[in-house]
Amino acid sequence: MVRMKRFLILQVLGALVAAMSYGATDYGLAATATNQLAVDLHRQLATGNENLCVSPYSIESALAMTFAGADGETREEMAGVLHFPKNDNAVPASFASLQHSLEEMSAKTAELVKQSKRFGGPSEPITLVIANRLFAQKGYDFRQAFLSVVKQNYGAGFEPIDFVADASGATQRINKWVADQTRNRIRDLVPAGALNETTRLLLANALYLKAPWADPFSDNATKPEPFHIHGGASVDVPMMRKMDRHFGYAKRDGFRAVSLPYAGNDLQFLVLLPDDVKSLRALESNLTAEMLAECAKLETREEIDLHLPKFKIELPTIALAEKFEALGMKTAFDQPRGSANFDRMAPRKPNDYLYISQVFHKTFIAVDEKGTEAAAATAVAMMAGSARIQRPAPVEVKVDRPFLYAIQYVPSGACLFLGRVTDPR
Repeated sequence: MVRMKRFLILQVLGALVAAMSYGATDYGLAATATNQLAVDLHRQLATGNENLCVSPYSIESALAMTFAGADGETREEMAGVLHFPKNDNAVPASFASLQHSLEEMSAKTAELVKQSKRFGGPSEPITLVIANRLFAQKGYDFRQAFLSVVKQNYGAGFEPIDFVADASGATQRINKWVADQTRNRIRDLVPAGALNETTRLLLANALYLKAPWADPFSDNATKPEPFHIHGGASVDVPMMRKMDRHFGYAKRDGFRAVSLPYAGNDLQFLVLLPDDVKSLRALESNLTAEMLAECAKLETREEIDLHLPKFKIELPTIALAEKFEALGMKTAFDQPRGSANFDRMAPRKPNDYLYISQVFHKTFIAVDEKGTEAAAATAVAMMAGSARIQRPAPVEVKVDRPFLYAIQYVPSGACLFLGRVTDPR
């Protein structure tokens, strides 16, 4: 009888905030691929009328680590879905560069806070935690080259764990690690029963971000204003308001884009507001990675009078395996049976080979007068089987209808979070 073994790759991502400028980098590959996957996944998930929040960066990073162990047709399919180039050997270094740049961003905003007493500036730094870890079955034959790649490029530490003897205890240990990295914003990422005695590896990437606005909203300016819930009847919701000359702004065909800088100005919150109350779906159908990249560099206007609803979205764990299969990543999930090839991760044998069984993702985001806090978690479960420059008049932007949003790292344009708000209550 074939003994099935599981490999679960877990990723956690939290809120992200501003940065400083950097020198030459090679994170373009990682940033572009992340935004392309962001658009693909949003279209897969935006089928109903509910609020959405995903972390493209979290998901792409987790699967990039998984990709390091793929081979043959499985590697080719993953490269296509993840938008990696034919020269896929550059992938790990690009993600390493992007992660390093994000970590530098957080450190430099801490320095800004030290200087703020003399020059004025943010009172809080950006809190950013990026942590990677391999929770691996004791004694399993993982290839050293794979472990080295994820260690050197993603900083993933290796932690032996015994899924065979105590899968429940392993689940608790992993979920505690996730909660610790995300300041308790992501709890119980790994569902009960997702790990058992067949589990062999869980690769985790955790990211947490708490980002103060470069210039916070005034609490006193927040008043009840109408918002068209799901594009229908309006209901009063807490609406923040601020007049600012540092907001990015652009008018495009069918929508307007507004960007709000976080402390340090290298991280921003982007709003894509449809012109019509009922045209969110039209905007979503036209969304592209190029559009997102362009919005990372919006020009500032003299003044923008912005009305932005406060909101908090905390979603349950969602399973993404079917979405990735629909995008074309089939053999990675052992479809058809016996086709998965992760030989670069562990020796592939006829009666013992790894394949992805599920991809779990969970997010949290809150936007208020002080800034943004966000967290997300992604888990990839794997089994082993046998077989401008003008000065126009002030522009009023009322975000009073369903809209798209993103948290972008400005230097690279990468979307750390992407989602939509149809009901901010």
